[in-house]
Amino acid sequence: MTRGLTGAVLGALAARSAYRLLDRTTDRSSAWRRVNFRGRTVSLQEGPALASGVCAACVLTPGLSPRVRAATSLAAAASAAFGAYDDLAGDVRAKGLRGHLGALTRGEVTTGAVKMAGIGATGLAAASLLRRGPLDTLLDGALIAASANLVNLFDLRPGRAVKFALLASAPALASPAAPLVGPVLGACAALLPDDLAERSMLGDSGANALGAALGTAAAARAPRPVRLGLLAGVVGLTLASERVSFSRVIERVPVLRGLDRWGRSDTGRPVSSRALAARPRGPRPSGEPEATRTRVAHDDGSGRVPGARRSTASPAPG
Repeated sequence: MTRGLTGAVLGALAARSAYRLLDRTTDRSSAWRRVNFRGRTVSLQEGPALASGVCAACVLTPGLSPRVRAATSLAAAASAAFGAYDDLAGDVRAKGLRGHLGALTRGEVTTGAVKMAGIGATGLAAASLLRRGPLDTLLDGALIAASANLVNLFDLRPGRAVKFALLASAPALASPAAPLVGPVLGACAALLPDDLAERSMLGDSGANALGAALGTAAAARAPRPVRLGLLAGVVGLTLASERVSFSRVIERVPVLRGLDRWGRSDTGRPVSSRALAARPRGPRPSGEPEATRTRVAHDDGSGRVPGARRSTASPAPG
């Protein structure tokens, strides 16, 4: 736990420092700004800052082998890169896993499909660094990639994905995975206030990196039965998201609704899609619809954003 707490401090310092640096260097770039579900302009710099903080802290946190450090850094950095590609060059032609696979059958390669393939490949590469047998490598690679996508599915409201990651991973501070989980917890805690205040959002870049880092922590330190159970749970939630709106479920359960709204600066209703369309926007290369990456646009309560990009969370695999 001591090593995990050390990692948390390092992750918080690194993520906050990266966020401030990015805020100074890209504050005038419209490419890194999006309109969220309430019509507010927010920054996408939170995503790269979180990924940078996690990677830096994993390199410096004591108690990790070189291979585990390399696997975590590769998974987080690559997921952030593919997520940023979708954030900045994405389109809204397809939504969700079904939409991207359907586009592929028609010969269309969406940015979401590229991201899905890229995160899947780098997940396997990260898993191979752990030097286990072929079956474990496939299991671990799938867990890393699926976790990256799952966290992205929760990023439809300010702070939701970060809260989910914090609640899901905090118990691991009392496990052998503490040195790997600590940097993630620290980076999340450091950036959560800006997310809740709607000054920034994770975007695909941050949400995918966050999920990949947590998936790698589980792959590196959990026994096989636990990893199988986690993969089954992650895949089950991902498939459920194709039919069930996470936002609707959260709103209908008082405890979940309270946690989801805790800390937000405003819990008012989203602006209408017509009002959003009237707002001026910069180049909007943002993630996919499911990926409607930029928590942008009006959410009809189904968890998807019609016509505009969500914000930082894309329900597409990857």
